[in-house]
Amino acid sequence: MNGLIMMCIAIVVLGAGYLVYGRWLAKTWGIDPNAKTPAYEFEDGVDYEPADTNVVFGHQFASIAGAGPINGPIQAAVFGWVPVLLWVLIGGVFFGAVQDFSSMYASVKNKGRTIGYIIEEYIGKWGKKLFLLFCWLFCILVVAAFADVVAGTFNGFAADGSQIVANGNVATTSMLFIVEAVALGFLLRYGKLHKWVNTAIAILLLVAGVAVGLHAPVFISQGTWHLVIFAYIFVASVVPVWALLQPRDYLNSYLLVFMIVAAVVGVLLTNPSINLPVFTSFYVEGTGYMFPILFVTIACGAVSGFHSLVSSGTASKQIKNEKNMLPVSFGAMLMESMLAVIALIAVGSFATGEAAAQGYTTPAQIFAGGVAGFLAKLGLSYNLIFTLINLAVSAFALTSLDSVARIGRLSFQELFLDASIEDDHMEPWRKVVTNKYFATVLTLVLSYLLAKAGYQSIWPLFGSANQLLSALALIACAVYLKRTKRKGWMLWVPMVVMLAVTLTALTMTIVQKTTGIVAGTSANVAGDGLQLFFAVALFALGIIVAVQGVKKLLAQEPAKAEN
Repeated sequence: MNGLIMMCIAIVVLGAGYLVYGRWLAKTWGIDPNAKTPAYEFEDGVDYEPADTNVVFGHQFASIAGAGPINGPIQAAVFGWVPVLLWVLIGGVFFGAVQDFSSMYASVKNKGRTIGYIIEEYIGKWGKKLFLLFCWLFCILVVAAFADVVAGTFNGFAADGSQIVANGNVATTSMLFIVEAVALGFLLRYGKLHKWVNTAIAILLLVAGVAVGLHAPVFISQGTWHLVIFAYIFVASVVPVWALLQPRDYLNSYLLVFMIVAAVVGVLLTNPSINLPVFTSFYVEGTGYMFPILFVTIACGAVSGFHSLVSSGTASKQIKNEKNMLPVSFGAMLMESMLAVIALIAVGSFATGEAAAQGYTTPAQIFAGGVAGFLAKLGLSYNLIFTLINLAVSAFALTSLDSVARIGRLSFQELFLDASIEDDHMEPWRKVVTNKYFATVLTLVLSYLLAKAGYQSIWPLFGSANQLLSALALIACAVYLKRTKRKGWMLWVPMVVMLAVTLTALTMTIVQKTTGIVAGTSANVAGDGLQLFFAVALFALGIIVAVQGVKKLLAQEPAKAEN
């Protein structure tokens, strides 16, 4: 197998999935291009803010992608390239894209409300409370894992104390992006310029940031970057979306286009060999059994519960027209699957042991090294391409952090809100816990403690919780479709499969962490203990919410009026 054939297979499958299956879903469920969307109906300049399709697509893709579609396939490649490719393509079309579209569809049809509110409306109030608690714990895991990935990408020093210039370049440019995003946000909101002028300005800012970063690297330790990143996340999760979230996504969308086009061109023109084995074994020492490990390791790129939170939590509040839902949700998911395939090609292009010999220790570095290697054969600068690809990956991860921290904060606040209690009559304790600053600080403090354990330690638990969240979102959307007299049978198989995968994986994690702590073989008792608590809590909450949802799904009851 070579990279060109693998990429062509992916393009055909994913393209057909969108044109045939995606459009069929939109036609089956119904799209009203004349309906007033929540972005206009509840426009508040904070969360509800109409955005052009390219802007909200950029937000959706950058938020859902993060480091996931690169980390997952590269780690799962120990099972061979065939299992990875099959799961990415089948999962992307029939699991992930369906979940993302149904989540956004249900949200837009219900005033832009989150999956939590969908559960309250169609399953029950306690189901919503438990789901929100599940989401909050999950968001803590996501912030911890992605923050550590970004800090590692920015880390300016190697183990021997020498400076890592490429990481310093990426760090400088990423920090400049934040400043440029704020300036661009005010320009987009108050400048009233033509969209092509805005585009030209965005590209100039992007180029300027990269140019400065390449000539002025910043060298800071990983531990210090942890503190800087969490300070940034705090600010990003409480300011209005137009001030940072939307313009960052706008800038990142061009970086995204560059990264994917560069990778595709590199594969097309160099046709790299895939040096990975076709299949290794159903059990790999140090990793575990292919079921369920493969399916929780590759979350983003195939199916990811986090996507449902973005689709219903932030993106749905920016949709201008219902017809934009399909390209923004279904389309962004398939684009992410394509990125996962490219990551598989990148890692497959290395000979055995070659990546480690070049000092590439993280999936992001392996991906950047692979793409840079493709383009270097065409005469381009290896160091320049390596830096730009690393920058793109860190930009995605930072954007995911923007979104997930905000979603975590909103989930915690909603957990204690009660529609029957007016703001002026809230008890003092309720006013404290629903305060956005308190909710943000609590979420980020717990995330910081987990991040110190390292993303490698967190990733299996993150993957399990992520896929269980996917199952819960599919259950909620299936109940919504049933209650509104829409066909929902296409959600049943993904729902059952993801429940089986995730409950098995969480059980294995609980047994592993418990055994290590009891036997005294745990290298980090505090970290493993915290992960054990999260695993048990997520397992219990997931089971309860799933049971409540399935009961509603199977119950014979009058259909709710269609929305």
